[in-house]
Amino acid sequence: MGAGIAQLCAQAGWRTNLYDAFPEGLAAGMQRISDFWDAGIERGKTTEAEKKAWSANLYAVTDFAEAVENADLVIEAVPENMELKQDIFARLDSHAPAHALLATNTSGLEISQIAAATSRPERVIGMHFFNPVPIMKLLELVRHDGIAEDTIEAAEAVGVALGKTTILVRDIPGFATSRLGVVLGNEAIRMLADGVASASDIDTAMQLGYKHPLGPLELTDLVGLDVRRDILNNLAIAFDDDRYLPHPLLEALVQEGSLGKKTGVGIYDWSSGKKAERKLPGL
Repeated sequence: MGAGIAQLCAQAGWRTNLYDAFPEGLAAGMQRISDFWDAGIERGKTTEAEKKAWSANLYAVTDFAEAVENADLVIEAVPENMELKQDIFARLDSHAPAHALLATNTSGLEISQIAAATSRPERVIGMHFFNPVPIMKLLELVRHDGIAEDTIEAAEAVGVALGKTTILVRDIPGFATSRLGVVLGNEAIRMLADGVASASDIDTAMQLGYKHPLGPLELTDLVGLDVRRDILNNLAIAFDDDRYLPHPLLEALVQEGSLGKKTGVGIYDWSSGKKAERKLPGL
């Protein structure tokens, strides 16, 4: 998702540094952005001139401090691990300018705990984007008790500049979207395991019956099965409620490395570049 967020910022005309701790991840992110623009050119939605202008705003940076030292806005988009996010925000506190808006793209972790890793919690906010970032219109902003009102106003202005519709929610695990979305996805996996219908038929039911742009199983593949699993586990702990625990099929797929579209196989098989039904473990 970091690549998608960086792409939007570059398209907004902002100098944008994309940083990844792993060189191969950084290269993959830059390539993903270029491929997206090329696909737009092929469809007539983007021009070569636009790609050239946007590319001039985008920089691959291999040093953490260099990436953030002159930033007005930093958006973190690492996996849903609290210790990892707290470590990153502690480092941001040391290297980012005092005025910088520090945002986390977490899908459900408590913003207050992330902000507590800094000496400036009033400048920390949740900015939860949705996949695919360049296309999805929603930006979920999450306020915690220690936030400053001008931080919220600045984040809302960022959302407008990026072409997003923002909603503002309280700092409660899962927020508004993830809490509902992962439960729906988990139940769809339960239905699949119970033999209620095929994956594609479950997805079609929600697309045509409830006007979802993507079915819950295809969306799980897009987001990443490991991400969905981690959010569910975090919710189960936060609310002390086993009903949020990931279904065993979801856990089995994660353990075998079937994480969705990013690995070429998940609930569906994406290895051909297109979605195809697959034989799932234990079914």
